[in-house]
Amino acid sequence: MTEARFILTYPPTSLEAAQALADAIDEHIAIDALAVTVNETDEARALWSASAYFPDEESAAAARTLIGRDAEITPVPQVDWVRKSLEGLAPVTAGRFFLHGSHDRDRRRAGGQSFEIDAGTAFGTGHHGTTAGCLLALDDNLKRHAPRRIFDLGCGTGVLAIAAARSTRRPVLATDIDPEAVRVTIANARLNALGPLTRAHTAAGLHHPVIRQSAPYDLVFANILARPLAALAQGLTGLLAPGGHLILSGLTREQLRWIKACYQARGLVHARTIFMGNWVALVMKRTGINAKRPGHGKPGRLQNTSASPARAPGWEVDA
Repeated sequence: MTEARFILTYPPTSLEAAQALADAIDEHIAIDALAVTVNETDEARALWSASAYFPDEESAAAARTLIGRDAEITPVPQVDWVRKSLEGLAPVTAGRFFLHGSHDRDRRRAGGQSFEIDAGTAFGTGHHGTTAGCLLALDDNLKRHAPRRIFDLGCGTGVLAIAAARSTRRPVLATDIDPEAVRVTIANARLNALGPLTRAHTAAGLHHPVIRQSAPYDLVFANILARPLAALAQGLTGLLAPGGHLILSGLTREQLRWIKACYQARGLVHARTIFMGNWVALVMKRTGINAKRPGHGKPGRLQNTSASPARAPGWEVDA
């Protein structure tokens, strides 16, 4: 896709005149603008301006000559609009974890586990219910267990892998089908001084040799989507060590029974469910010689609890 680098902007005028200019540019057979817009510049005076976007300054200048009206040619501002749109988001607190962007470094907590994840080209800043639910599930799991081998499938920005590495000080394997997500995960791990504890690889599904070489795992994250979660039920179950836990997300309340049944059919037992609005984080457990007795440490039901570092408002736990 050709990138717009220069803007041809006409002085403010009436809406009808600005629209006529935009139509003249758009319909001119010798002008190939990438986009043409009409924008309100002064609401009180009812003034509007026509603008056209071009890949180079020469094309913009040629269009100005062909239209025969004075107009200003300026470079397009170089702005990362994805990052710009998200940089105003407040930090996220999920249990012991505190996630913030680079613009909120001064708001880091003295206690707990703080780390920095900026909005970018991969999924996972902690604001989405699926990611926040997984962090709450991790926080709850760490109160009862000390996982030694950890795997994050579909790592996105690496937020879950980084949270696990930070809180356990154990090495974490992270994989994603998207090479850009793997690059971002590695960069975020280094940014948070967790590079040595975070390995990231590009892998489709569970077929990469490094996944099998590091198995079995005491804790596995799979924050993907319901259909792949169902398709990978056998493979993910086979990666768990006795007593290991599987934190699943990317599914809605309506999909919960389906996904839970898929993993129960492979011998896993339900540990707990965290609801974040319509999103769900499902925790399943593999029983075995290292597993605790059924019911041991089983929490009660929490719903719409008060806002505290360990429990954000609006989430529920169904144990």
